[in-house]
Amino acid sequence: MNGDTPLRLRPGTPSRLPSPSQSPATDATVTDITDPFGYRVTKRAFDLIVGSGILLLLLPVIPLVALMIRFDSEGPVFYRQQRIGMGGRPFRFYKFRSMRADSDRLRADLEARNELTGPVFKIKNDPRVTAVGQFLRRSSLDEIPQIFNVLKGDMSIVGPRPALPGEVARYEAWHRRRLDVKPGITCLWQVAGRSHVDFDEWMRLDIEYMSRRSLRTDVAIFVKTIPAVIARRGAY
Repeated sequence: MNGDTPLRLRPGTPSRLPSPSQSPATDATVTDITDPFGYRVTKRAFDLIVGSGILLLLLPVIPLVALMIRFDSEGPVFYRQQRIGMGGRPFRFYKFRSMRADSDRLRADLEARNELTGPVFKIKNDPRVTAVGQFLRRSSLDEIPQIFNVLKGDMSIVGPRPALPGEVARYEAWHRRRLDVKPGITCLWQVAGRSHVDFDEWMRLDIEYMSRRSLRTDVAIFVKTIPAVIARRGAY
């Protein structure tokens, strides 16, 4: 689980992972997704300690963000959505609302403008995003409520980003490997450029993380997330 070759933290560098037409299950560098008890315990401790620390640090920010959202547009402060977690189990996912309250209904009208490959959807200058929402997304402050998902145990600090049920339904078989571990707030995709990374490369980065995961790797990705958030790479 701790290979000698370092994890890639930027897209486009050489990798021994399979191409999209190959199944990672047949590649010698991808191990079975089994976590030793010691790693599960230390990872959970890391999640609780870091999650609690972030929550305490950002506690004064939460009411300010809530007020900004309230004054900016109609609708709830928090956005709740069903996402798919480890083992394909659904869970309730939390974010600060950054779009109009009717954003889900309006998505169908925007599908033709999708700028990402694969079953995911994202466009620059999305008309559903509110003025405050643009600031929250670029600063990643909209992600703060996911700390509660981490403390509940639905998510981890580091792991593949949780997908929507409709996205998972369109996965190829090798994409589903990412469901074998707990989803996270940050991951290799997050520090590699987010929306600047195409879908299959995103999936390969997730599987690369899974095959080499360790507490040391989680700490390295978490630390690299800080400058990535500040630089706002791929955030919109």
